[in-house]
Amino acid sequence: METVELSSVSLKRPHSEDDVANADEIKRQKISEKCKTGNNSGQSVETVTEQPDKSLLEDTKNEIIPNEESEEQEEEELEDSEDGDPESFADMMKHGLTESDVGITKFVSSHKGFSGILKERYSDFVVHEIGKDGRVSHLDDFSVPVDDEDPSEETFTVLSEEDKQRLEELQLLKNKETSVAIEVIEDTKEKRTVIHQAVKSLFPGLETKTEDRDGKKYIIAYHAAGKKALANPRKHSWPKSRGSYCHFVLYKENKDTMDAINVLSKFLRVKPNIFSYMGTKDKRAITVQEIAVLRITAQRLAHLNKCLMNFKLGNFSYKNHPLKLGELQGNHFTVVLRNITGTDEQIEQAMHSLREIGFINYYGMQRFGTTAVPTYQIGRAILQNNWNEVMDLILKPRPGAEKGYLVKCREEWAKTKDPAAALKKLPVKRCVEGQLLRGLLKYGMKNIISAFGIIPRNNRLMYIHSYQSYVWNNMVSKRIEEYGLRAVPGDLTLKGATAVHIEEGDVDNYTIHDVVMPLPGFDVIYPKHKIGEAYKEMLVADNLDINNMRHKIRDYSLSGAYRKIIIRPQNVNWEVVAYDDPRIPLFTTDLDKLEGKPLPVLPTNGKFRALKMEFSLPPSTYATMAIREVLKMDTSIKNQTQLNTTWLR
Repeated sequence: METVELSSVSLKRPHSEDDVANADEIKRQKISEKCKTGNNSGQSVETVTEQPDKSLLEDTKNEIIPNEESEEQEEEELEDSEDGDPESFADMMKHGLTESDVGITKFVSSHKGFSGILKERYSDFVVHEIGKDGRVSHLDDFSVPVDDEDPSEETFTVLSEEDKQRLEELQLLKNKETSVAIEVIEDTKEKRTVIHQAVKSLFPGLETKTEDRDGKKYIIAYHAAGKKALANPRKHSWPKSRGSYCHFVLYKENKDTMDAINVLSKFLRVKPNIFSYMGTKDKRAITVQEIAVLRITAQRLAHLNKCLMNFKLGNFSYKNHPLKLGELQGNHFTVVLRNITGTDEQIEQAMHSLREIGFINYYGMQRFGTTAVPTYQIGRAILQNNWNEVMDLILKPRPGAEKGYLVKCREEWAKTKDPAAALKKLPVKRCVEGQLLRGLLKYGMKNIISAFGIIPRNNRLMYIHSYQSYVWNNMVSKRIEEYGLRAVPGDLTLKGATAVHIEEGDVDNYTIHDVVMPLPGFDVIYPKHKIGEAYKEMLVADNLDINNMRHKIRDYSLSGAYRKIIIRPQNVNWEVVAYDDPRIPLFTTDLDKLEGKPLPVLPTNGKFRALKMEFSLPPSTYATMAIREVLKMDTSIKNQTQLNTTWLR
């Protein structure tokens, strides 16, 4: 799992940037009509907002499911119409999970906790990816590598909007036309060449030829090889001397990585699976990460900067390799905690402890879902081979915050147990509920296993990994409670990739930072003290056998993995600032710097105080858990929502 997601929901103030972001989405749709580089820009477990642990994904392929455009637009409209007022949302979140529900109960520091608001604005949380070479990704260069074989800038403007619309419909096989004829006005060889280039570069899969008709020259666009040619990168048109992959830095605001890839693919008219990346990043944040795309020019990508809202692309280069999931060293975080109550002394103690000792490496709340049915319960039912329970947990009515159409779908399911009837209540079919209902419609109620298999593999495995995380969190809390912050005989540590027990005679050679604990599976060993027995007892209580973690369906067999119990962040820095206006940013982003925006001017004595903190974390760790250690406060959506609501009163 490479995750930096912070799923806390901060309630919206009037005229907040969240409102602006929603307005930007509408503007983006309008702007896309004017910007047809590739046209048209554009889970409920939210579909893959975090990747499972790399160690648990030995043979997991990165699945990206292209979304139907009409469904995505419909969902955006539905999401806009489903916004409720803060009070009612806070009311609904009373049914959400708290940290203690998922085993998060201990702290390592001794300072007195204080309150602060996480992600009051999405721009209060900035993530910069750290590559495998240790370099931190920054967007600091919009220039395009010079390449004589790139098409001219005229390529992007030579086609009329009407031509682009007709070409898109031809490319996507949306009508019965087999070709599109474009009349060449001001006929010259140079003009015809530019039109040929424009069609081929902007509409992959189409070929062109020149024809004379009634004394006029026309460029005829057509499918070279039928449907199979749709949006496939054109091998023959790519210079041999140029690397096959264009690497670039993606700066995005308030969008998760998967959504960003889908939007880029729609604008470029290509399939999403030609993009690769090292890790997914949170939606409610500003994030900067490296992306690679197969045989799309930097020039074409750079043109998207004129079209896209909340995205910027830069730092282009050509390389001969894609990116691989998990190939990163970690992430660097810049976080603002607003309206803090701690004294300067408390803050100093908290931040020194974070830098010197660290925090318990719990799996964060987003690992377990946001509704009254935690994802680990579904994972447990899968491991128990209890498929009726799996179906029931995903589809049954549940209290708490959910979109209205999901509520109606669940009510219909509870009443009729009819997949077709429940699907009719669900306008957005690509959520997990919709996928399962489609599976039940296809395979029948007696073949739930096959019906469940329609859900993308990564999403199915997420349920099981959630259960492993639930066990791990609970066991680590027991381990800290029983033995404190020191290595003891019977603990586990890693020698290379192999776990070994710490023996009595060697215990002085280890600290708590060397200790690991297993996620349950068939290929791990357990501590040789009380906690080893506690693992067995917890699984027995869940009707599972710790000595038999192989499932009859291979995908659901758990090999297990090891995870450090304490993480010490690197590059920890902090500053307390005063401010008056909750809407102003408290630091500059990469984009601010590129656009020459000055640093915000802050008052010496403001109404409010904020803690600005920076730190770097390795993959598979949760920034929320580091922040939790500083505040000593529950980071669940339930608690944060209630805190924000109280502050707004």
